[in-house]
Amino acid sequence: MGAMTNPAQKPADAADAPAHDEPGRAKHLPPRPDPAPALVPARMVNEVLYCERLAYLEWVQGEWADNAFTEEGRWSHRRADDKSGGLPAEESEKPYTARSVWLSSERLGLTAKIDVVEGEGEAVVPIEYKRGTPPDVPEGAHLPERAQLCVQVLLLREHGFRCDEAALYFAAARRRVAIAIDDALVAATLDAAAKARALGERDGPPPPLIDSRKCDGCSLVGICLPDETNAMKAPGVEDEGPPPRAIRRLHPARDDRKAVYVHEQGARVGIEAERLVIRGKDVKEEARLVDTSHVSLFGNVTLSAQAARTLAERGIPVMLFSYGGWFSARIMGLDGKNVELRIAQHRVADDPRICLELARGFVASKIRNARTMLRRNHASPDSALLKQLEAYAKDAERADALPSLLGIEGSAARAYFGAFTGMFRASGMEFSLDGRNRRPPRDPVNALLSFCYSLLTKELVLACTAAGLDPLRGFYHQPRFGRPALALDLMEELRPLLGDSVVIGVLNNGVVDAGDFVRHREGVALTAPARKKVIHAFERRLDQEITHPVFGYAISWRRVLEVQARLLGRRLLGEIESYPSMRTR
Repeated sequence: MGAMTNPAQKPADAADAPAHDEPGRAKHLPPRPDPAPALVPARMVNEVLYCERLAYLEWVQGEWADNAFTEEGRWSHRRADDKSGGLPAEESEKPYTARSVWLSSERLGLTAKIDVVEGEGEAVVPIEYKRGTPPDVPEGAHLPERAQLCVQVLLLREHGFRCDEAALYFAAARRRVAIAIDDALVAATLDAAAKARALGERDGPPPPLIDSRKCDGCSLVGICLPDETNAMKAPGVEDEGPPPRAIRRLHPARDDRKAVYVHEQGARVGIEAERLVIRGKDVKEEARLVDTSHVSLFGNVTLSAQAARTLAERGIPVMLFSYGGWFSARIMGLDGKNVELRIAQHRVADDPRICLELARGFVASKIRNARTMLRRNHASPDSALLKQLEAYAKDAERADALPSLLGIEGSAARAYFGAFTGMFRASGMEFSLDGRNRRPPRDPVNALLSFCYSLLTKELVLACTAAGLDPLRGFYHQPRFGRPALALDLMEELRPLLGDSVVIGVLNNGVVDAGDFVRHREGVALTAPARKKVIHAFERRLDQEITHPVFGYAISWRRVLEVQARLLGRRLLGEIESYPSMRTR
């Protein structure tokens, strides 16, 4: 624990940020299934003094994300993490140095990994490595860092060593700063440990900080979503559009990692050093693991056991498709984080009232986004049809049961797809759509729609999993073997914006033509080269930045998927009152 650095670069006044009152508890949220861990890591003493919500997300829910600061901190710790030496079993008169030393105390309820211990006899000095430079404060460091070091001092004393000195080593400045361990610091440290232990007994995360500088640079900010969560607490935000001003976008606008798609039948995916190696009949391609977000395999592609294990250990999902593009399975590592959220999800899924509330929002937003697609792309949009779609959306918001909502959605879909061909320009006029059909699709447009929806399903499964949600348990789509119901729920409002828009684009721009389809007795399918072209178009669409309609900042569509999934999690945990629909204007 001590070998890790804070995920945030703390400003000078970081330790003085005020605490916030705890919000009301949602009735459906279950108690924590397990008691709090007995031993509090020194790292969590640091975190709880810096931000209680950060400590909860990291320690209780098991969340973690890297950024430039954490990578820099890991590099700064490379020597300290190289375990060498050890504390002597008995008094030694010779000077010694021990690295990466674990100590624990049941009496204190504390544990720590000490970066470096320098000693001679019973006198020892713990040294904690930190990235960056020392702050200009009288104490030599902020309280969270000093308290983390104080835990190490207390543990060394508990194990019979005399520890009158301690130090922080700041890697960027190559400077050691002595830290005084006085009674006031010991009291603050033990109090912080008690707060950390209490966090483990909470039923939900503490509220996010408000407009805090601490959030700048925090690696968990894209998971925490502090400003987004606070904005959704503002009255009327979900009904009246964006807040009075655009909020800060504290997380990256896009994920720079790339998806790897393997189509060639008979290809083999292996691992060499830190690279994926894809060998086909006449080609060999490579992809760095650090640059890979996930891997999609189509049809008969072999994945070596070594590659599967390495990808699982690195948290890189493998998504499996049939040769024709049907999303069928996923390979992921063991994911034990955020069990609390999944319990809340399953509790909510058993509550018909909340299921209906969420389903109304999914369907109404889908209908309004379909209406927007017609308004933007149809050569001559029918005003009566647009009015009818808006009426369907309002009916969806008033639906009194899921079956009636399903009927409203079906009626709106028939009206929308009845006018779908009108969104094709001259280059796409050889294609037409006479209603939606699938399994298998019976015309080229439906083949394109089904393939894009399959790709979008895969993306929503990834987003749900990243947010700690179970993609198989939904609120509108009912559980069925092998169906990612929650991913399909979240996909409803995004189908027109990310599925239909790609289909319209590839047809209008001549990316695919009539020769890119295979027609057989059962239906119509895309050829392998055509699938590659559609995947490229789909990936370009996901990488495109938009202005978020609720929060007002620039963000890529792929990041939108994860933000929406995490905000749904905030709704399930009772942190926000409603799920913010994703509607474009």
